[in-house]
Amino acid sequence: MNLAKYIDHTLLKPTATPAQIEKLCQEARDYQFATVCVNPWHVARAAKSLAGSGVGVTTVVGFPLGANKTDIKVKESELALEDGATEIDMVINIGAMLAGEYAVVEQDIAAVAKVVANAGVLKVIIETAYLNNEQITTVSKITRAAGAQYVKTSTGFAGAGAKVEHVQLMRAAVGHGFGIKAAGGIGDRATAMAMIDAGATRLGASSGVAIVSGREGADSY
Repeated sequence: MNLAKYIDHTLLKPTATPAQIEKLCQEARDYQFATVCVNPWHVARAAKSLAGSGVGVTTVVGFPLGANKTDIKVKESELALEDGATEIDMVINIGAMLAGEYAVVEQDIAAVAKVVANAGVLKVIIETAYLNNEQITTVSKITRAAGAQYVKTSTGFAGAGAKVEHVQLMRAAVGHGFGIKAAGGIGDRATAMAMIDAGATRLGASSGVAIVSGREGADSY
């Protein structure tokens, strides 16, 4: 298994500097990760650094709270794609989900999906730490129906990250042939493999180098 191709090599800390982004991109080149995952301000730099490498650029939208208005999420996505992003990880409207306002959640995702459709991949962060099992199942189905390509567990900024049992629930909800990204707390190869075995097809990790090298990472987005 080429584990590197499962990993979005991630640096989303608010303190990330251009030099650290350049280092992230060089590691992504060296190990041939699927993408780097960076905040919007860094997208153009990452896209330039990774040009011709085969490594994509993921950025985040409505991050990390998900409470921006849909129009803002759409504009963020448009600007990110213009800057060279190839994949968008957007956060759902978590408050609407908890309130049972499922149409709001689906419309929010669908609006971004429409923008991303012809230019990239949309991954939808449902923030499993805040949801019960029934809600995880429901929003995973909503995500697929709204036109995204992946459902993702976590931002890495909530109280908990990816859990095997949540990935299993998500896979059962969306069926085969739909992407699942597990993120948050994946800092070693054993955890990464457990997520893949549960049904994940992509991993978000700030310890990508450690994971593919068989070490335990010091950082575990």
